[in-house]
Amino acid sequence: MKYIKKFRQVPVLILASVLLTTGTEAQTLNSFSVHQAVDYAMKNATAVKNALIDIQVQKEVNREITSAAYPQLNASGALNEYLNIPTSLLPAEIAGGTPGTYLPVKFGTKYNATGGFDVSQILFDGQVFVGLQARSAAIAAAEKVKDVTTEMINVNVQKVYYQLVVGRQQLTTIDANIDRFQKLYNDTKAMFDQGFMERLDVDKVSVQLNNLQTEKIKQQTRLDAGFAGLKFLMNMPQKDSLQLTDSLTVDQVKDNVLNNQYNYPDRKEYQLLEITRKLRTYNVKRYKLSYLPTLSAFGNYSKNAQRTKFDFFKGGNNRQWFTTSLIGLKLNVPIFDGFARRARVNQAKLALQKTDNDIEQLKQSIDNDVMQANLSISASFITLDNQRRNMELAEKVYNTTKIKYDQGLGSNQEIYNAQAELKTAQNNYYSALYDAVIAKIDFLKAIGKL
Repeated sequence: MKYIKKFRQVPVLILASVLLTTGTEAQTLNSFSVHQAVDYAMKNATAVKNALIDIQVQKEVNREITSAAYPQLNASGALNEYLNIPTSLLPAEIAGGTPGTYLPVKFGTKYNATGGFDVSQILFDGQVFVGLQARSAAIAAAEKVKDVTTEMINVNVQKVYYQLVVGRQQLTTIDANIDRFQKLYNDTKAMFDQGFMERLDVDKVSVQLNNLQTEKIKQQTRLDAGFAGLKFLMNMPQKDSLQLTDSLTVDQVKDNVLNNQYNYPDRKEYQLLEITRKLRTYNVKRYKLSYLPTLSAFGNYSKNAQRTKFDFFKGGNNRQWFTTSLIGLKLNVPIFDGFARRARVNQAKLALQKTDNDIEQLKQSIDNDVMQANLSISASFITLDNQRRNMELAEKVYNTTKIKYDQGLGSNQEIYNAQAELKTAQNNYYSALYDAVIAKIDFLKAIGKL
């Protein structure tokens, strides 16, 4: 069956089937509509949590960028003990010695200490100013990544949710078929007991009934695995109970798909690329401004002392600390760096060109997505209508055949054939129903309206 094959091919369901566990902890009972399931996933999915953390990380990066525009204050200190005081050579003539010779003299003291403060402030730096301008765009990019992530989770949760809804409806149909064949078995058995039927007729009905019961077990197993997969996708503990409150009808599937107008900016991927382009434009500007001089102010205040003994913190006229202070401006004029700045500017321009190419490619991709989605949803709706009518007709044929059989005007073989055709029609209908809802989800995503 096409629907069953699709059920088996969904990776998340296969992955989650190994996660089924039993526990002794108390269960939480959750009854969710599809929108509630999506909301739960948005709050608990690891990918969304990490995307929110990335936004906080970017905020901290922005604070780091902002700090470059604030004054920078640093304190420093040093303590030196000379095991051997440095020696200098003085001309011997100053002490009445022979010209051309030198006297070794030691200057300084055994202990030296310094301490002070340095302060600096950027007055002009083009790269810093561009970094400050790009802060809001960087936050917007992180937030848009989160939006793209949540949309992906939204799509996956809805697809698995409705897959389970269709599977549950199919299970209800299997139960109805079992009830039909159970009654047929009882009637056939009673007629056999009265001598109006052969044992072969009873056995045939029994085989069909057993096949239906086996099919029910398989379908229930797939549903259990599917629920585990949905919990995994939503990051819900496997021990918790999950019930689906939504149903799915043809009218629900066809609702809200009349408007096929779309705009590129409605797609979150397009919005993300637009922000990326803005950031790369800032990057080009930043490297171009690196050609300009930078200007900063600075100041220093320090004290130093020299001692022959380690008594820096004792009073006395011979134990004073000497003060040094200064302020100044520093101008850095770039002249030649081996063409490194030009290479960085060119790299930034090329990255911007790639982003422009990505935007054009995405536009074509969106056009293709919408066209494919339109074709798929149109075909799926036609197929769904046909399969619904076919299922209704097969059910009518079965009921008519059953009445003829009850009146003794039909055979067991006619019942078997009618039941087989009804079962095939039901499976085709549910497969078409699932295809249609998936086509609708893909269509809404394609036009940016999910």
